[in-house]
Amino acid sequence: MTLAFQGVRVVDFTQVLAGPFATQQLAQLGADVIKIEERKAGDQTRGLLGSDGTVPGMSPSFITCNVGKRSLALDLKNKHAETIVNRLISRADVIVENFRPGVMKRLGFDYASCVALKSDLVYCSISGYGQQGPKSAVAAYDGAIQADSGMMACVGTPDSGPLRTGYMHVDMSTALNAAFAISAALYRRAATGDGQYLDVAMMDTAIVMQAAQYSKYLHEGEMPGRIGNQSPTGQPTANVFATSDGFLQVLALRESQVEKLFEVLGCPEQLTVPGFQTSDARLAHFEPVSAFVADRFSAHSTQHWYEALLHAGVPVSLVRDFDQVRADPQFAGRNVFHSMASPFDSTTVTAIGSGYIADRDSPAIKRAPPSLGEHTNEVLREVEFDEDQIDLFRKAGAV
Repeated sequence: MTLAFQGVRVVDFTQVLAGPFATQQLAQLGADVIKIEERKAGDQTRGLLGSDGTVPGMSPSFITCNVGKRSLALDLKNKHAETIVNRLISRADVIVENFRPGVMKRLGFDYASCVALKSDLVYCSISGYGQQGPKSAVAAYDGAIQADSGMMACVGTPDSGPLRTGYMHVDMSTALNAAFAISAALYRRAATGDGQYLDVAMMDTAIVMQAAQYSKYLHEGEMPGRIGNQSPTGQPTANVFATSDGFLQVLALRESQVEKLFEVLGCPEQLTVPGFQTSDARLAHFEPVSAFVADRFSAHSTQHWYEALLHAGVPVSLVRDFDQVRADPQFAGRNVFHSMASPFDSTTVTAIGSGYIADRDSPAIKRAPPSLGEHTNEVLREVEFDEDQIDLFRKAGAV
């Protein structure tokens, strides 16, 4: 088995979501990710976002962003930190950090300092707005970027006002963007022998995620607006409809799909009525067409309509909660939900794996999430510190 990044060592200074999830993607492809954590508290998420206290420092959000890594607990402000970090950097392939711009330079571990120790280093900085510009020093969080990037301007309805999504999609998409950038830099290094500095911004990623909407605005001057669950096409036959006991997402856009939809609804003749006859007519008469379709859907259950539409070839999806999604047999063998033995007790822990599989050497989780500083001695020995030096570091409060 030869994973893509087997033999690649990553020194990971990141915490919370975007950075750790990025480096986890590399770990799943075989990279040795050494997570540098604050000596006493560790990664902020160890105690945030759902930890029930049964395993201190091991919250669900920490688990799902840090499986497959090793943890080295280090006080970066300690007088011995430079000795330790420089030794790690000299033996690393990739450095990833998500401090505010300028922090790594103050600590003495910026790109210029690190590349002096390892000339072919790939160094990735993840931040809210990038390393330069008037907003570079502004602290950024997922919700703030959703608002600032224009995302919230097109989420919600005219009545609701702007809304943020209920999950951290800017953080997670930035993680995948950073992992892609690092992968590309490593590929380039293999071809040229040169390292690279990477400046990955949450704000930039948020714009890229809205490329289709921004393209329409840039070329036609059209603002997307808050359209709720409607399709951006504006077609009244593509929306979320309430059934007698739930909801369905229906996406009947092509004329053939619309014809099948009205057949399933039991009223194919309605398409001969003015306002219903063509795509343009339905678009111009959105409210009456939408109200007619919604009334039909309210007559039967979600499952009734789902099966009928699926059989007819009309694009349709259930609006499901996490329990329903987790139980879906479609995930068998997909490795999206990865369960492993807990390193702390006899239970299991489940982490989110990769979003793809390969015919060989697929991404894989090989190591449980680390406890704080679990691998400190192990890593220090690997970079050739002897026991006396390690003991000195511990007594001095460096590790």
